[in-house]
Amino acid sequence: MAEDPWFGRNPACCAGVDEVGRGCLFGPVFAGAVVLGAEAAAALTAQGLTDSKKLSARRREALLPLIREAAEAWALGQASAAEIDGFGIRQATERAMQRALAKLPQPPALLLVDGVLPLRGWPGEQATLVRGDSRNAAIAAASVLAKQARDQLMRTLADRFPGYGLERHAGYGTAQHRAALLSLGPTALHRRSFLSRVLTG
Repeated sequence: MAEDPWFGRNPACCAGVDEVGRGCLFGPVFAGAVVLGAEAAAALTAQGLTDSKKLSARRREALLPLIREAAEAWALGQASAAEIDGFGIRQATERAMQRALAKLPQPPALLLVDGVLPLRGWPGEQATLVRGDSRNAAIAAASVLAKQARDQLMRTLADRFPGYGLERHAGYGTAQHRAALLSLGPTALHRRSFLSRVLTG
């Protein structure tokens, strides 16, 4: 069995990065970047830290201050719906990741990227991890921070764009969201490049 790419490395020299909102119909894509020391990673894992999609909203909320306090460094980045429409979702996601990483105090010696696609344009060493948010605490922490920040933005934007149910589905293509799009039309923050099948039926 192959060793994990961070085996033998100081965890405090590695950053985990993950995105949230890639498949949404509305709003920006978010990315989180987190650096965790070995003790912090073990403590957070013992507290139940894992892939944000497997955690309840209440559990993510409880983990949020623990991650912020325990992390050696953390940061968030985002790319707008206009960037997603203009550059495509992969490049927009990479922009969000690069923006998060640029806010860290220093570049990590090793970047751990969730998924199968490397971060294009990253000048340093990196490794991709399939299901990384379930395998590595720094990636899991990045996913939780990004998820919570994006969900909070969606709740705020729900007041600005009533009728779409953003506070409930966070911009994903639920039946309620699709029905609202058909009756109300898209807002300025909907991803037009994602909507053709929704609006044409």
